[in-house]
Amino acid sequence: MDVVYERCCGLDVHKKTVVACVLTPEAKEIRTFSTMTEDLLEMVDWLGQHECTHVAMESTASSGSQSTTFWSRRTVKCLW
Repeated sequence: MDVVYERCCGLDVHKKTVVACVLTPEAKEIRTFSTMTEDLLEMVDWLGQHECTHVAMESTASSGSQSTTFWSRRTVKCLW
């Protein structure tokens, strides 16, 4: 299998939490964040620490679209 994105993250967005799984050449790390603004900003900074360039997001509610406003803090491309 070919690597398409070397540093990426999958997000599962819920009403009160976001589960994030970062994949890098070094490791895989999973963390859960609350959907409160402070925690979402912490998540974006965490993605930046891992030099994450692409995020794939899954959400069954409108809460997922609100999370995209935080990507402007980092150069992260959101894949829908």
